Amino acid sequence: MIRIQPIFVAAPWRVCFLFVTLGLSVPAWSQEKPTADASAKPKQEEPKDSIVTTKHSVVIAGNQISYDAMAGKLPLKDDALKSKAEVFFISYTRTGVEAAEKRPVTFCFNGGPGSSSVWLHLGMLGPKRIRFPDDATPLRPPYSLEDNDLSLLDVTDLVFIDPVSTGYSRPSEGEGKEQFHGYEEDLRSVGQFIHDWTTKYQRWLSPKFVLGESYGGVRAAGLAGYLQDRYYMELNGALIVSGVINFQTLRFGGSNDLPYITFLPTYAATAWYHKALPSDLQSQSVESVVKQAEEFANGRYAASLLKGTSLTPEEFSITADQLARLTGLSREFVIKAKLRIDMDRFAKELLRSKSRTVGRFDSRYVGIDRDDAGDGYEYDASGAAIFGPFTATFNDYVRRNLEYKEDRVYEILTGNVQPWSYRRFEGRYVDATDTLRKAMTANPYLKVFLACGYYDLATPHFAMMNTTNHLMLEPSLKNNLTYGFYEGGHMMYIFQPSLTKLRSDLVQFYTSASATSKPTP
Repeated sequence: MIRIQPIFVAAPWRVCFLFVTLGLSVPAWSQEKPTADASAKPKQEEPKDSIVTTKHSVVIAGNQISYDAMAGKLPLKDDALKSKAEVFFISYTRTGVEAAEKRPVTFCFNGGPGSSSVWLHLGMLGPKRIRFPDDATPLRPPYSLEDNDLSLLDVTDLVFIDPVSTGYSRPSEGEGKEQFHGYEEDLRSVGQFIHDWTTKYQRWLSPKFVLGESYGGVRAAGLAGYLQDRYYMELNGALIVSGVINFQTLRFGGSNDLPYITFLPTYAATAWYHKALPSDLQSQSVESVVKQAEEFANGRYAASLLKGTSLTPEEFSITADQLARLTGLSREFVIKAKLRIDMDRFAKELLRSKSRTVGRFDSRYVGIDRDDAGDGYEYDASGAAIFGPFTATFNDYVRRNLEYKEDRVYEILTGNVQPWSYRRFEGRYVDATDTLRKAMTANPYLKVFLACGYYDLATPHFAMMNTTNHLMLEPSLKNNLTYGFYEGGHMMYIFQPSLTKLRSDLVQFYTSASATSKPTP
């Protein structure tokens, strides 16, 4: 999961090995000890795989699915076979099927940077999941997991990756963490893990997919190009859930007007959910309200922001009226903000009269601040409701069900990856759109699925639409992009109706992306 800034998510560790030495008993008449060779040096042992395999089954779409679960660490080695890091992963591979080595395999990761893969794992894709209330109220601790009958394990094998410094993944002893903490550094380490796992488990002939959430969108786009260039590994698909690929679409401040445009439809959806819109809009569906907000955002609103102070008083007034109408904010507030409302202000202002704030990751959730003054909220109500249940259930599940033992803290979401290097993008916004375009052009079979939640104030759906509209794909490749829109937030999958729809959409996508038909010339 993530917080978009160079944002989000850790401590060094060692893998301990148990060596059993078998020796002959020393005769009673001999008390002499062998003389050690002073010139002999102790042999340096290379880190070994530390992986636990367990067998399970789950019912998905009415069918009993048997699978192996593997939890452990895979060492990343350089050409001299020296370990640079140990990457923790959990994989699920279906058993009892023909040509198992050719089943689709999906490499899954969340974002941050600094997030483990727990959110996609226990919220959406894995064979176990947390069930959250559909009314966006917090769960009462203690928490529990249930079988996930909406998992994708019947369609694809799953590999959940925790990038270095997240989860249980750490640099090897003596290795600096900075070699993993950056845009390009991250692509190299995650890309090498995918290569090494694919090689170790003989999956080179499987249809391969990457699935990333949030900053995982930047990572997925970058990996599509990196895996091609470094390993000549072609993907069948890249799935991006609540992702960001171009940071300019999200970064408020300075002269960047784009985020005000891309966030507006989510403001409208949020206001609709909390019944803060005029009655004629409130009586419509959220899809209808969002569509109207998108048209206004790309039309009059964008033109008004572009004009800056050259906007006439009449134009300003008309724009302010419509902006207030679609956001549920007062006309007075919109005017004082000079038509530019950043996310923090909106989250504080929308329900200020009710002494409530709305969440960032999921604006359905409401919070309570100390007072009703100020420009921003004290905490993210959705994060407060979601982080604890994922943390508790994972720590129990990995030990009790997967039988993996580890004394260190499993870093769910950590700031220990900072500073995060964006050297390639110095002087400009982080933007992996051209990398994705080149990958899709070089491999016309590469298809991309984009899942977006209407109530996501971290990575709004309209920001992703703006990004993909500026991929500048050749017309014959545009059909390789598929969108899914859902009534939920950043993790739309914690809302049961959205997870049901998402699974249905993804089953179709995997069928299409794994098909043998040729692309349109």
